[in-house]
Amino acid sequence: MVTQAGPPDPTGGPSTSRRRRLRSGPAVRDLLDEALAGVAARPTRLILTTLGTVLGVAALVGTVGLGQTAAGQITQRFDLAAATRVVVQPDDKGGQEGEAATQLPWDAPERIERLNGVEAAGTVSNLEVGDDLVQNVTGLDGGAGKALQVMAGSAGLWDAVRAVLRTGRLFDAGHDQRADKVVVLGKHAAERLGINRVDSQPAVFIGDEPYTVIGILDSVSGRAELNDAVIMPNGTARDAYDLESPDAVEIRTAVGAAQLIAQQAPIAIEPNNPSTLRVDAPPKQGAVRKGVESDLNALFLLLGAVALLVGGLGIANVTLLSVLERVSEIGLRRALGAARRHIAVQFLVESVIVGFLGGLLGTAVGVILTVSVSWIRDWTPILDSRLAFGSPLLGAFIGLVAGTYPAWKASAIQPITALRGT
Repeated sequence: MVTQAGPPDPTGGPSTSRRRRLRSGPAVRDLLDEALAGVAARPTRLILTTLGTVLGVAALVGTVGLGQTAAGQITQRFDLAAATRVVVQPDDKGGQEGEAATQLPWDAPERIERLNGVEAAGTVSNLEVGDDLVQNVTGLDGGAGKALQVMAGSAGLWDAVRAVLRTGRLFDAGHDQRADKVVVLGKHAAERLGINRVDSQPAVFIGDEPYTVIGILDSVSGRAELNDAVIMPNGTARDAYDLESPDAVEIRTAVGAAQLIAQQAPIAIEPNNPSTLRVDAPPKQGAVRKGVESDLNALFLLLGAVALLVGGLGIANVTLLSVLERVSEIGLRRALGAARRHIAVQFLVESVIVGFLGGLLGTAVGVILTVSVSWIRDWTPILDSRLAFGSPLLGAFIGLVAGTYPAWKASAIQPITALRGT
């Protein structure tokens, strides 16, 4: 007699297909219901377990978001400062083989200022003063002089380097033309000489020659050595130290014009042989932006990964503790016919749910943190949308990895051993 698998058993027992479904384990919906019930049964523990993942994902999203935002601000400031600076100076190697390096003309700033996109230009030179030391008037009574750098510049140098005065005034074209014996001190040079005010017209001696201090710098952009130097007008340097030509031309351009000015400046200064001049121009903004973002993202991703590791260990510890507390429940399920894989999957699903909830809340906290800090600092928040949408899934993955060992541990419990311990 042939028995059909489909129809129900006449005695009232389940059909063959029904018995197969029972042996295959609970349905997905039943599994989710059991996992949610297991997670929600201990709300306090759920909050504490989820907190680790929340902090980890929030740290990841927040640090990466703030890193991208900070990179945008850094490159913006680069655009406003370093990206507008161009320096032209003679090429020591010469333009052609056997060709001597050219000298910069004194009117090089005027030639460059005719170019569209140039906002300021001025010359700067380092002076060879030999053994001459710099000292103030009080040092003439036997005090030791200071070996300070002595430099020369044109009146346009101050605008080109964005000089900010601490006190006094800057020398101008009139001082240059008359070769007046006046100097401006960098802030560090003024501190070493003990001069902090100029209203009494203090003087400094370079060797045996006196020079009146008319101003003290507070800050400059690009030429940091000016802060440690004594700066005099070009005309004064030509008379005192036989300065033949400027060392370099400092140029400040409009934002976005630096690359073009770098190409045009040598032709404007030396149209017959521009190859004898060397131009230092900032790199393209895109390369700088990518470099800054890459460095910051690598740092913040490392910090976020450490935070996620801590969150994952928290899930693993709490899940393992839950397994030990639910030994009797596991034994009862095994005694009623649940297979080892059913127990393992249930605990894995519970860990994934905890990780997903932590990732979801952590993403919200990280986004709020990024927006809040940007609002306080008056920045424009920048956050990769892929990170915001992918972080909850990352939390779920952390929960899956963290729950693997506890789930295996739970599935290895034998029914008789579990029931004996109750």
